[in-house]
Parts: sequence; structure tokens; C-alpha cells
Amino acid sequence: MIEVFGDSSRDGDLALVRIAVEGDTIVSADADGLARPLVGLTLLEAAGVPGETLAADALANALAQVFRAAPSPARVAVAMSGGVDSAVALLHAGPDAIGVTLRLWLDPDGPDSARACCSPEAVIAARETCHSLGLPHVTLDLREEFRRAVVEPFVRAYARGETPNPCSRCNGSFRFAELLAFAERAGAARLATGHYARARVHKGRLLLARAADEAKDQSYMLAGLDPRFLERIWFPLGEQDKTETRAEAAAAGLEVAERAESQEACFLAGDDYRSFLERRGLSARTGPIVDEDGTELGTHDGFWRFTPGQRRGLGVSAAEPRFALRTNAATNTVVVGPRESLAVTRVRAAGRLYVPAGRADVKLRYRSPAVPATVTEEDGGFALELDGAAYGVAAGQTAVLYDGDAVIGAGRITRIGA
Repeated sequence: MIEVFGDSSRDGDLALVRIAVEGDTIVSADADGLARPLVGLTLLEAAGVPGETLAADALANALAQVFRAAPSPARVAVAMSGGVDSAVALLHAGPDAIGVTLRLWLDPDGPDSARACCSPEAVIAARETCHSLGLPHVTLDLREEFRRAVVEPFVRAYARGETPNPCSRCNGSFRFAELLAFAERAGAARLATGHYARARVHKGRLLLARAADEAKDQSYMLAGLDPRFLERIWFPLGEQDKTETRAEAAAAGLEVAERAESQEACFLAGDDYRSFLERRGLSARTGPIVDEDGTELGTHDGFWRFTPGQRRGLGVSAAEPRFALRTNAATNTVVVGPRESLAVTRVRAAGRLYVPAGRADVKLRYRSPAVPATVTEEDGGFALELDGAAYGVAAGQTAVLYDGDAVIGAGRITRIGA
């Protein structure tokens, strides 16, 4: 027999749950504020018991420590963010679905944590969506693991003079590794998410592919996902657009039907990344802003506040528009120049090709258009020779290679130019 405790507090109120488990069945429990007794229920059944918010939180915290369920070929684990997309993915998953939400680290000094996809409010919304449909829900508290795997590398990358993409790192590796491990513990045959993406066979291999809705396509952020996992992953929204998704949620009477979009870089909790980085230890140290010839044009208070392609906030005046071209972490210098000096035709990245490729369409930033390129595979990554110039390319961002709609490679940009 295993005994576990869970607690939850808010505004001075506290709830405590104790359960004792033999196998996958609860044999004793102390739990007030729930809709039904827990004794005799399996862990899977207990995860579907609603209750007062704090009591349900406390039960979730207890269950997460021991949760497991016998395998079922019909069961689908659904990654729930508390938003409309994952709620509709849950509807598609059917009556044997189980929701799972990752509670991740948020900056405690951020001004707006409620909109983050991993906040306590998002966890509650996800759980209530599941329970309103009579489905179980499990919360995994991964705050410390997320901080080490995503937040700390984000800070270190800026300190090196890079412009990292934490959402690619999270979605392409950390998040799916944790979710797939949970799906196995939950006895689920596959994992569904509310991402707008698809999986397609391309050149004999199952690969990630763009969503039907180009405006919502999230394949760039998911590009680091190992194709070997795709047989176990399902993107039920990949063939539809956001309007259809909201309509489905409204038709089902879900409260999240009109919930606002979650933030990118959720751990910033609505704050500017520069303020966050300063709180995390990056120095506000004065340094020079120079032109390409080394002539000083002004000063700044931290090279890490600037990224290639940035035009606003440079603090220098010139007859022609000036852009941040690059930074030098060692000398705390920012180099600025005209837009044409941002032009890049050669890029190297640390990553991998999922299928052999000599040519590809390449996205070098999330919002940038794809550029045709010649691809050369190298040890630990690949080199790109772009057919035309790209602008605002930054080390630390993700290079994603497409053949048609299929993602055929991805890597972190390590070198720009020759």
C-alpha cells in the first residue's frame, strides 16, 4: 500500500487530501469538498471526480504522484492547456480520453500569469473542461524541470549574444517527452494535442507537416520533434481552421470557447523579456553602439537587449534608417547599419535532417517567409546556401527545412555568413 498527500492553498484557504492506494485502487481516503467518495475507485476514476476548486487541486496533486492505469487501445491522452484548441482536441478524442496538463514555471514577478498556458488558472480551466464532459484529468507539476530545461538555457543563450527560441525548445523536446511518458503511464494508445499541424508520409517516412490553416500553422515550433514519436501522436485540429475550432467549442457548450490566445514564451508571464533577463542576472552595463566601421554612435545599457533586425529603440540618430546587425557579448558592443547589411545568404545550424535533402524551403524565424536553399549535411547539423537574401537572421533561432508541407529537418542556428 502507498499513501500520498496533496494540498492546495489560495487566499489563505487550504485543502488537504490523503489517499492510500493498493495496485491502482484507492483503499482509504481523507478528502473533503469532492463530489463523491474516493474509496473503491481506481486512480483513473478518481481523476474524473470534480469538486470545490481547492479540493480538486489537492486531489490532483496527490494523484499525480502515483497515477497509472491499465492499457486500453481506445484511450487517448490529451494535452490540455486550458484553452479552446486543446478543449476541442479533447472533444475529438472521444469518451475514453484523459486530459493532462503540465504546470510549468512562471516568473513570479511577471504582470499577467493568468494568460499563460501553464498557469494555475490554465490548470483549473483544463480540469474543469474535462470534468464538465465526465472525463478524467491529471496535472503534472514540472515547474523545476521546466526551469532547468527551458528557462535557464534561455537566459544563458542571451548572455552569449544569441536570440533563443524557447517555444521551439519546449514544444520540440521537453513538452512532448513528458507528455508521451505520461501517456504510457496512463495506458493510452496515443497522445493528442491542440496544435495546428499534421503528420504525413513523405519519402517513405512519417514526418511532421504544415497544418491546413496556414495562418495558425505551428509546424515551425514543433519541428524539433523526433519523427519516431509521430506514430503515437495525433493532431486532430490539423485539417481545420480556428473559426471551426471555436464553433465546435461553442456548440459543445464549453466555457473556453472564447478564451483568449495564450502567450508565447509563457514563463515570462506577460512581461518584456528584457526586464525578465535583468531580473535573472544579466547586467545592465553601459557599452558602445557602433557602425560597421567601428565609429561610436551612442551607448546602450546591455547588448542582450538587442537582436538582429531590430530598428526601434536603438537610441541613435542617422539620416538613413539603422538596424541592429549583431552584438558582441565579449565587448558589450552593438553594431548597427543599413538594412542591406542585414542580408544573409549562408547559415549553419546544429540539428539534423530527417530525410536526405539537397534542396529545401527554409524558415529562419517563426514569422519570416520560407526561402529556397541548397542544403549540405554536416557532422551534427547542416549548412544552407540561400537562393535569395534573408534579413534579421539570428544565432539561437531555429532553422526549419520544408519539402512541400513536410518538415524534413531542423536545427539551432549557430553561424551566419561564411
